[in-house]
Amino acid sequence: MPIGIRRQARMIALQTLYEYDTAQHTPAEVLQRHVEDRHLQPKVAEYAGELVIGVCAHLVDIDAHIQSAAREWPLQQMARIDKNILRLAIYEILFNNTVPAKAAINEAVELAKQFGSDTSSRFINGVLGTIFNRAQQQPTPIAESEVK
Repeated sequence: MPIGIRRQARMIALQTLYEYDTAQHTPAEVLQRHVEDRHLQPKVAEYAGELVIGVCAHLVDIDAHIQSAAREWPLQQMARIDKNILRLAIYEILFNNTVPAKAAINEAVELAKQFGSDTSSRFINGVLGTIFNRAQQQPTPIAESEVK
């Protein structure tokens, strides 16, 4: 069965963000390489690009959400794959809003099962559940760097 457009786009976006996080390669160049090397459908490339650009544009706020929900795991100590799965899902849940939050959480858990460690899916589900529940109850927190 072929992988859905959004799932494929999330996988490409995750791989792009992971490479950006580990090697500091320019996200646009990494994404373009994935699109060309894999001969991706235009809709896959378009949504992957939207995800990567969105995560990068909101990175400070997204990371503030992660730190707030996973206080015992500083970002520098968190597995990079887990951190980038969280970034993608938080962007979809809090900033993009084109998919239902529960679907974004389920997709993140599936990415964690595929790319993360044995405990990644539980960790991802717990952090995203906390963020989702908070978002239902209160306004979005502002990153400390933006507080004057």
